[in-house]
Amino acid sequence: MKKILRILWNSFLMAMQELRINKLRTFLSLFGVTIGIFCIIGVMSLIYSLKAKIQSDMSSLSSNTVQVGKWEFINSSDYPWWKFINRPEVKYSEYQFLRKNSKYASDMYYLNNTSADMHYNDNVYNGNVYGTTEEFNTIQNVKLSAGRYISGNEFTSGIPVCVIGNEVAIQLFGSSDYAVGKQIRFNNKSVMVIGVIEKEGQSIVNIFDFDESIISSYRFFATLYDVDKLRPQIIVRAKNGIDNTVLIDELRGLMRQVRRLNPTQDNNFALNDINMARDQVDSVFGVLNIAGWAIAGLSLLVGGFGIANIMFVSVRERRAQIGLKKAIGAKNFTILSEFLIESAFLCVLGGAIGLLLVWLLTLILSAIFPFPIFIAGSIILLALTICILLGVIAGIIPASVAARLNPVAAIRSN
Repeated sequence: MKKILRILWNSFLMAMQELRINKLRTFLSLFGVTIGIFCIIGVMSLIYSLKAKIQSDMSSLSSNTVQVGKWEFINSSDYPWWKFINRPEVKYSEYQFLRKNSKYASDMYYLNNTSADMHYNDNVYNGNVYGTTEEFNTIQNVKLSAGRYISGNEFTSGIPVCVIGNEVAIQLFGSSDYAVGKQIRFNNKSVMVIGVIEKEGQSIVNIFDFDESIISSYRFFATLYDVDKLRPQIIVRAKNGIDNTVLIDELRGLMRQVRRLNPTQDNNFALNDINMARDQVDSVFGVLNIAGWAIAGLSLLVGGFGIANIMFVSVRERRAQIGLKKAIGAKNFTILSEFLIESAFLCVLGGAIGLLLVWLLTLILSAIFPFPIFIAGSIILLALTICILLGVIAGIIPASVAARLNPVAAIRSN
């Protein structure tokens, strides 16, 4: 153990000596490693943070849910766009039929939404108005910071009550603390605020932008708007142990039945598996990761050649020192290890500079983007591993040359 520690310490001292004596040469050699690590870690951190944000936004829909609507999330076929346009919107009566006849659904809700100007005294705010059925909170799990959620009786009776988003409360009342119990107006109707939704922050995929929204019962919503023209949708959650493909097959049959489609007619509705949307996100980010590695690989290749070059120069400049060490008993393995570790130290130093630059970049981007950019611990470990491996690979030939030097010839070469 003492021998290993001594080799590590000597290698570190030699690396620092090389950096101190030949600052410019060492810096230029490390520059490629720094840029390579900066590219890899920068791209991976951005992708990791963006993916985490999108997955967090998509988690508002349970993983075992299916959306029934007019449009497909991803049109992977040659189905023409004009046929999508001519499809009918899903109806509340179809939701009732599915709810009554589905054997594999545990919960489902019907949702409609539009935008509207919301008024309280002289304050006006334009936001989203959702009209939905009772099971909405069962699937979406709306969290409140004040007040309560809409009751079953209020859903059934269409009583004019609502819960509002944090941003709506701030814009209309100045604070979410004063919203509960107040009457607001939209579309010339008054509605009482009974709850305020907990602040969620900005969303990228914008599935439900609760901060800027009002949630009311569908029956009340239907008295204000022509619901068949507002792109409604049905969200269905499968029972525990039921695969989404089984649920989709059942829903397909039920929708064809309620719409009276004969066997030769195409489906005029879409069944969107939320899991497929998540898989599509994963595949997109997989491609971005590959592109990031391709860009950074060239920089690392250049950096590896730079490290190999500086190690060759270092071996040539220290031939007499190497010969003296071997003359007094240093083994080939010891010389080899010292130069390999020195090469790895230099790469780690270049990588550390790259990580520092990425960290500074994350501070800048976090202030600009609507979500935090961060460097995950696994990414830092990956960067350290890459640097060590690159150092060993780049230094193996120079270190081998140093280890095989004849001690007498090496001493005389000075």
